[in-house]
Amino acid sequence: MGIDPSARIHPSAVIEPGAVIGAGCVIGPFSVVGAEVTLGPDVEVKSHAVVTGWTEVGEGTVIWPFAVVGEVPQDLKFKGEHTRLIVGKRNRIREGATLNTGTEGGGGVTRVGDDCLIMTGAHVGHDSQIGDRVILVNNVAIAGHCVLGDDVIVGGLSGVHQWVRIGRGAIIGAVTMVAQDVIPYGLVQAPRGELDGLNLVGLKRRGVDRADITALRAAYQMLAQGEGAFVDRARRLQDETDSDYVREVTAFILAGSDRSFLTPR
Repeated sequence: MGIDPSARIHPSAVIEPGAVIGAGCVIGPFSVVGAEVTLGPDVEVKSHAVVTGWTEVGEGTVIWPFAVVGEVPQDLKFKGEHTRLIVGKRNRIREGATLNTGTEGGGGVTRVGDDCLIMTGAHVGHDSQIGDRVILVNNVAIAGHCVLGDDVIVGGLSGVHQWVRIGRGAIIGAVTMVAQDVIPYGLVQAPRGELDGLNLVGLKRRGVDRADITALRAAYQMLAQGEGAFVDRARRLQDETDSDYVREVTAFILAGSDRSFLTPR
């Protein structure tokens, strides 16, 4: 272990003893890599970036200047416990972004999947679980303990409240506060976060079959206008549908939550 001979490290960079630097890594000037950091193959840490804490960064990830990856949580309950940040492969972590490690009370690990784009000034809070191909646009704030499914997009200057879950393929409009759970493939907009339909553009771009899109639209209407409480409508849908996409939505709703749900207008 240690520093692979093929890694290129600028003379002004600080690599603390104990860091693991994989093959083909590039460490830019005035950057800092902490003692408990593991960088996979072909990771690039550009100038003035900091990677610290008990942090693992996957192959091909690029970290831009002034990003801080792996610092301790912004949580007054944190008492210095030994917790982790795991970042997957081929992520792009842009200028000034911040990603914190976990807390003992939240499971101890913050995770980011593969192929994510975390844009300028975005924040991923402690113990959050971020899926694959997630896009956090400029200055998005993800609070602690949040769960974002694969292919989620969160628009610029938006905030996600702690413990909120956002289902796979959902999209959050810019300048939106999300304080309740968002169903998979949902479309959320307005300053206080209103569920305003389905992410039809995203579904079509991913090549989802027309029959499944039609089933999702019908399911959305039933969730919006059917009889009974929101969860009761989801239970009926689960029993009646043949679409795996609709079952994914109902399973998300019936899984239970620390927050309430954004419901169709």
